[in-house]
Amino acid sequence: MTKKQQFLLEHNKLSPLNLQATISLLSRFRIEKAAIFKDDNWSIDKLRRPFILWLTSLTTGEKENIKKKNYDPSTGSGSY
Repeated sequence: MTKKQQFLLEHNKLSPLNLQATISLLSRFRIEKAAIFKDDNWSIDKLRRPFILWLTSLTTGEKENIKKKNYDPSTGSGSY
């Protein structure tokens, strides 16, 4: 199990349904918030709060597009 998968399991265990994560959401979070990642460490203590803040800033449409792995933040649609 990767560190990202461990983060996903722990986060989802602690979160209500509206804040549940997917691997696609975590991947997009890492791209958009690269500055807070020093390495491949997905520390639940360090990253959970920034992830929740980022996640709650997304619209429902953005979340759905990211989950489908086709979100381009510059246009609000497309693929990445």
